[in-house]
Amino acid sequence: MKSNKIIIVLLLIVNLAPLNMKAQGMPVYDNTNFISLAKSLIESAKQTSQLLQTVNFLKQQKDRIEQVNTVIKQLNAVKTLYKNNQRLYNLIQDDLREILNSPHIKPEEIVRISESFDAVITTSLEDLDFVNQILSSNLLKMTDAERAIFLREKEDDSKAMVVEVTLKTKRYKDIIAFRDLQDRINTRETNY
Repeated sequence: MKSNKIIIVLLLIVNLAPLNMKAQGMPVYDNTNFISLAKSLIESAKQTSQLLQTVNFLKQQKDRIEQVNTVIKQLNAVKTLYKNNQRLYNLIQDDLREILNSPHIKPEEIVRISESFDAVITTSLEDLDFVNQILSSNLLKMTDAERAIFLREKEDDSKAMVVEVTLKTKRYKDIIAFRDLQDRINTRETNY
């Protein structure tokens, strides 16, 4: 019975299947497709390699630009520090001469006034020397960021010194103006 069923199924398959049925045979591979695939893989590997080299180059350039940027910031800070110290020196030179040449400043005050301005100039020069040592030698082994912070602090200190000298000068000029006014009042002629 089983063999009859198998024969019937085979007959049905043969009858129902189209008569022009043919076998496909051996698969055919096109070598040109494999060659072009291999070439495109090699080319993409080259492009990836070049892209990685470009990325590394750009990282190096970015680092160099950051280094140059920090150096420029440091130079600008030093430039501002120098300008503040130059301004400080000019203020002291001009105003101190004017204050000391005033007839309303007593001889015992001249030494005290000179010493107060001299202390500011000495501090300013010491700061400049210290900044020069830090920038010219790697004695303290500071990073660029630490050096920039240090220079900003010194720049702020120099601005504070300029303000201090300006206030001292104003105070001494006010004292001179008051003594001048006092002298005018004491030496005026009265017409009673």
